[in-house]
Amino acid sequence: MSHKDRETEYQYLIARKRLVEHLRQVGILDELVLAAIEKVPRHLFMEAGARYRAYEDTALAIECGQTISQPYIVAQMTSVLCRGSRLSSVLEIGTGSGYQAAILSLVADTVYTIERIEVLARQAKHRFEALGFNNIQVRYGDGYQGWPESAPYPAMIVTAAPTEVPQTLLDQLAEGGRMIIPVGALGFQELMLITRHQDRFDRKLLEEVRFVPLLPGIR
Repeated sequence: MSHKDRETEYQYLIARKRLVEHLRQVGILDELVLAAIEKVPRHLFMEAGARYRAYEDTALAIECGQTISQPYIVAQMTSVLCRGSRLSSVLEIGTGSGYQAAILSLVADTVYTIERIEVLARQAKHRFEALGFNNIQVRYGDGYQGWPESAPYPAMIVTAAPTEVPQTLLDQLAEGGRMIIPVGALGFQELMLITRHQDRFDRKLLEEVRFVPLLPGIR
């Protein structure tokens, strides 16, 4: 690595540390999650021309009309799921750039992630391999169907918004399991925490959010 490259990587590291301090100030207190945010190079999950904005606390556009979520939302959703402890496994619906899955890989033993857009699934898989995130399994497929072969899951995270919570995903949630999911039409969505108690699913509203819609099928 050249001196210039080392200097650039150092600047990115400083930017991540500043982002972590910002997240602390806005209420993210889970040290396991903050450590993951500091470790994962968000700039490598977006196109080169946008990397100068990588550590702003904002959502940014990526390929195929999708977005890489705001770091606060990534940290908040992850914190709600893990509650300060490691997870045995987690199912993610909507891989996108792969950034959320990379964060999850540092707080869970195994991450299963599904992406309906083939080019994004392929790019994310290559990123995980290049960066050494070896506990992430990627599937190109319809997120509405979940990943039944490895169910039930103690934790699920959905990073696109359906208008209603898919029953297929609820069925794959373990007893006592927690799902965090944005629900609603484009422009007004509610971030929900769903906890399973046998055949009952308790719902808790967390905050209003904006996500791309969760669509069926593949492309």
